Amino acid sequence: MNRRDFIRNAAIAVGGAVGAAVLGGSVFSAVKSSGGKGKKERMKILVITGSPRKNGNSATLADHFIKGAKEAGHEVVRFDAAFKKVHPCIACNSCGMNGPCVFKDDFEFVREHIIGADCVVLATPMYYFGISAQLKAVIDRFYAINGSIHVPKKAVLLMTYANTAASEAVPIKSHYEVLLKYLGWTDAGQVIAPGVWPAGAIRHTPFPEQAYRLGKSI
Repeated sequence: MNRRDFIRNAAIAVGGAVGAAVLGGSVFSAVKSSGGKGKKERMKILVITGSPRKNGNSATLADHFIKGAKEAGHEVVRFDAAFKKVHPCIACNSCGMNGPCVFKDDFEFVREHIIGADCVVLATPMYYFGISAQLKAVIDRFYAINGSIHVPKKAVLLMTYANTAASEAVPIKSHYEVLLKYLGWTDAGQVIAPGVWPAGAIRHTPFPEQAYRLGKSI
């Protein structure tokens, strides 16, 4: 089956999410939660980070989200893309969009955990108005497992950037939203942290607490 036929025949279930946004002065942040009543089921969560700084600001958001999610009883696995070997996709199509990749690298860990995950968390700094190259390489390799992950899942976006204009967060947010729509995943929350540039700058902001609360409530 060629790519066009596969995409046309894929069943996409697009879910909704109840959101809330906070806009104050020149600083924009967003925390959305899907809410829900009753006892939460234990979920398998895969967190994929893209920061090449071990103490980077987006990595700090991931730390706090994971803490909250674990306290809520969820099973969490983390993949720090910048410290792993993930070869970029070369569009050879050997995988047929749902088969073995020609590259045997650390993406196999992602393949192992993402297929059965109930929730996938993407954590990235903004690099030249886009997702970091390290995280993008992982997302591009989703091509090889397209058929297996084209099923309903929850997703979370954790993002940091140096400037404070809300408009500059739009490219990454749009990429995230289109990706979810294509895969049939549902947005379960976003923490978007502007105005953080040096490593550790985010520690003096409310965003780590927001990430923690999102992990706790998901």
